[in-house]
Amino acid sequence: MSATPLSVKEKISYGLGDTGCNLVWQTVMLFMAYFYTDVFGLSPAHMGTMFLAVRVIDAVTDVFMGAIADRTRTKMGQFRPYLLWCAIPFGVLCTLTFYTPDLGYTGKLVYAYVSYTLLSLVYTAINVPYCAMINNLSGDSRERVSLQSWRFALSTAGGLIVSLTALPLVAWLGKGNIQNGYFYTMMVMGGLSIILFFICFGLTQEKIQPPATDAAHKNAVLSDLKILYRNKDWRIMFILNVVNLVAVLFKGGTTLYYVNYIIKRPELGSALLTTTLAAGVVGAMLSSTLFKNMDKIKGFKLAMAAEGLLLIMLYFIPSSQIAAIFIMVVVINVIQLAATPLQWSMLSDVTDAEEQRSGRRLSGIVFSTNLFAIKLGIAIGGACVGWLLSLSNYTGNSPVQPGSALTMIHLLFTVFPGLLVLSLILIMRRYSLSDQQLLTLSKTH
Repeated sequence: MSATPLSVKEKISYGLGDTGCNLVWQTVMLFMAYFYTDVFGLSPAHMGTMFLAVRVIDAVTDVFMGAIADRTRTKMGQFRPYLLWCAIPFGVLCTLTFYTPDLGYTGKLVYAYVSYTLLSLVYTAINVPYCAMINNLSGDSRERVSLQSWRFALSTAGGLIVSLTALPLVAWLGKGNIQNGYFYTMMVMGGLSIILFFICFGLTQEKIQPPATDAAHKNAVLSDLKILYRNKDWRIMFILNVVNLVAVLFKGGTTLYYVNYIIKRPELGSALLTTTLAAGVVGAMLSSTLFKNMDKIKGFKLAMAAEGLLLIMLYFIPSSQIAAIFIMVVVINVIQLAATPLQWSMLSDVTDAEEQRSGRRLSGIVFSTNLFAIKLGIAIGGACVGWLLSLSNYTGNSPVQPGSALTMIHLLFTVFPGLLVLSLILIMRRYSLSDQQLLTLSKTH
């Protein structure tokens, strides 16, 4: 396993791939629920059901994409070629997904399902190999934490670009037509993502080559899944990602609702999104420093305890205290993104430990099944947002909402994600791949 330190150039180049992903991912997380209900024209219930259906289908394909990537062997590498092959389709589909066709309600609903499904599938085809590629860039656990720190800093920078420019671009490019504004804005984001994927492909190198025997298991997808299912640490990470992304979707997916209806300052939407993501960049860059001398498991649990408690405390800050709300959001997101590289480096640890145990290097399917978990969490979270808003009698694009809807929006942004984040500590209680355990495993193999 290569433990050669990676240069800053290589780390930045790898991270730019996730910047490209996040130009679209963050748009989906922050704006898609609002876009579908208040711009595109879907009912909250139909939007929630579509989120669930599309994400479940998409999540299933993650597993197969991981198996395909594990069996890919080319002169360009195992995972890198997918950045080249899928960049342009990804850029095109992200644009078409935010187009509002001149159709009746049923036609628009069908268009939404088809375009959103295709975007999700091509995102899978590029993101699964991208995530798994980190195991072929370095074999050193701490070096991977550093690599993940750069990745999530640059990934969040992509989200920062979205939060800073998306709404102004919608207004400027749309020239009064908000539907056209979203379409033209995503044309810009899609084109930029294509360029970033090409840079990531061109300036990275897979230094670790997987055993040729792994590629021979052409019909062993079920065998791979059985191997993982027997791995306790993989099961824990799977459950953790589902719950964590429900929490992320609750908070991120209701940000604009929170600004519009709780704070009642719509003009602060872009500022709050920007503050959230800027704090995330800082948190990701601080990760390797903050947790340098701390076991990853202990560091992650401490971070989740702090984040969960602060989210619950946010509920009790009066909506008129704008500065206090912004400060709390900054602290919460610094903590969240500082812990994220630890979480993702644990997936690499699971891969290494499984290779030592069974002799199979399952990078693609380890990451793809956890992306499955992430998308399952997003599906559940997105559906719950839509359903809970509908149950609380929320009416899209209405300046006045009933008290039940206001209470639901407030809880979805604060208390509900806070409780879910605290539950991650319990989920992690039996995870065994501490830094000391990893060191012991490396010495015995």
